[in-house]
Amino acid sequence: MEALISQFTYLSDQSLNDKNFDPQTIEDLMRLFELESYKAWAAMELELDNEVADAENSMKEAEDELESAMESAMREFREFEEEMERESNKELQGLLSIGESARRLGKTMEKAANIASNRYIEAALNSATASMRSAMKTVAGKGKKVHPS
Repeated sequence: MEALISQFTYLSDQSLNDKNFDPQTIEDLMRLFELESYKAWAAMELELDNEVADAENSMKEAEDELESAMESAMREFREFEEEMERESNKELQGLLSIGESARRLGKTMEKAANIASNRYIEAALNSATASMRSAMKTVAGKGKKVHPS
C-alpha cells in the first residue's frame, strides 16, 4: 500500500510537470488501490473469522472445563451427602441402642423395685403376724395362769 502511495505521489508530480502526461496512468493506479484495498479487506475478514473461530473454540473449552468442574463438585457433594447420611444413620442406631438399653434397664429396675417392695411388704406382714402371735400367746398364757391372790 505504501508503494502505491509513493507511486501516486510520483505520478501526481509528473502530471503537474509533464504536459503529455496520460491520465489513464493515474486511473490504472487507482484500480490498483482498489484491488489492494479489497485484498486488505478480505485479509481482515479472514483474520476476523479466524479470531471468531478461536474465540468460539476457547469458549467451548471453557464451557467443557466448567461442566467438568461442576460434575466433579456435584459428585463430591453426593459422596459427602452419602457419607453424612451413613454417619447420621450410624449415630441414630447407636442412640436407639442406648435408648433400648436404658429402657430394658428401667424395666429391670422396676421389676427389682417391685420385688423389693413386695418382699418388704411380706416381711412387714410376717413381722406383724409374728408380733400378733407373740401377743396372743402372751395374752393366752396369762389367762391359764392362776393368780395367787
